[in-house]
Amino acid sequence: MIERRGDPGWRQGFSAELGERKRLRTCLARLEADIAYFQARLEMIGEPTTSNQLAQRKAFKQLLETVSAEALQLKREHPDVW
Repeated sequence: MIERRGDPGWRQGFSAELGERKRLRTCLARLEADIAYFQARLEMIGEPTTSNQLAQRKAFKQLLETVSAEALQLKREHPDVW
């Protein structure tokens, strides 16, 4: 990093950028954890034999699709963070 001795606020800006990168990485990690959870639940349900399992499968499938789309969008909007 080039030190800008004439600009006293450069460290604050740099620190804010690092904070934002950390926040984005944490957000992505949480989304990926949710994705893994939904995938595991779908695997556990397997082929539904009851109406309750069918409803769970439908809900977890929708959640998986939604969260996966959010993670992909986050990666596309901030490619320099990953």
